[in-house]
Amino acid sequence: MNTAEKQLAILLEFGKVINKTKSLDGVLESMANFARDILQADRCSIFIYDKHKDELWSKVAHEVHPIRISAKKGLAGYAALSQETQIVVDAYNDYRFNREVDKATGYLTQTILSVPLLDNQENTIGVFQALNKKKSIFTNVDAELLLLISNYAASAIENAILYDKLRDTQTKIINKLASAAEFKDQETSKHTKRVGLYSALLAEKYGLSRDDITKIELAAPMHDAGKIGIADKLLLKPNKLSDEEFDVMKTHAKLGHDLLFDEENEYLKTAALIALEHHEKWDGSGYPHGKSGEEISIYGRIVAIADVFDALISIRPYKAAWSFKKAHAHLQKSSGTHFDPALINLFNENIEKIHAIYQELKD
Repeated sequence: MNTAEKQLAILLEFGKVINKTKSLDGVLESMANFARDILQADRCSIFIYDKHKDELWSKVAHEVHPIRISAKKGLAGYAALSQETQIVVDAYNDYRFNREVDKATGYLTQTILSVPLLDNQENTIGVFQALNKKKSIFTNVDAELLLLISNYAASAIENAILYDKLRDTQTKIINKLASAAEFKDQETSKHTKRVGLYSALLAEKYGLSRDDITKIELAAPMHDAGKIGIADKLLLKPNKLSDEEFDVMKTHAKLGHDLLFDEENEYLKTAALIALEHHEKWDGSGYPHGKSGEEISIYGRIVAIADVFDALISIRPYKAAWSFKKAHAHLQKSSGTHFDPALINLFNENIEKIHAIYQELKD
């Protein structure tokens, strides 16, 4: 088998490994493990380059806790800034080697292979590094193999960076949407934030995935976005609404859904569902559709509890704030009628954490 055939075989085997892994951290860890084995190195590390601080931080590092190092020191730094592969056959006799890392970790570095990770614009985004080849020294053939693997790593990291930037932008936009309804009612300034944190806590204790917990924390604050379409004279009315006025007020659930729904955005789809369902009740007596039990999504059932509880302990134009204890008692009393009993049990079990959130974000 010639060199090209060997490289192709390695890439095919590598592709099988990473295709089994979903998360970025898992993919990068698989890459580091594969590189260590194929190069017969003692350990491998994948560093991310922080150009604002001119530092490298270890995204993945075998047997080492995450570390930050200056990009102006060491082989990884040379590889990052020069964008050239670095090979060292005797670390302690090489001027480029940074002994401080060994001193901090207790490791004895002998041989090093460092390969820069570049994005599609040829900008440095990190470094892939192998340490201490087990039976000899790193060669140009090893460097070529690591470069092949590094192309996968660079692509995965670049996509993750772009995704994080997009998610940050979405988060800012969504938070602004969540705040929009608050401009109409200054008494609820921190209500939406607390509802998001209560909801995330219940979602975690219920056993939802990390992605679902993130979605509900981000989406729950938008539960009342539909109130943008409700007249101020109803929102700010200092006494009880008439039946006709309440019918108008109830339309905010559907208004919120229609405002937020976006088929291509999971956060907005979740937010739209929450806006629609957060006034549904476990016994079917809620609105707008009279859903009951598990017909109501888990998102709607969680946010119903978080919203009612926080509304009770908050000042409103038509009422004084309830005490924390009285509001908690109301939730327990409404278990099985208004609220999902399993979620109320989780709320009870985590009441101290709920109280801590309230105290930290108290109006």
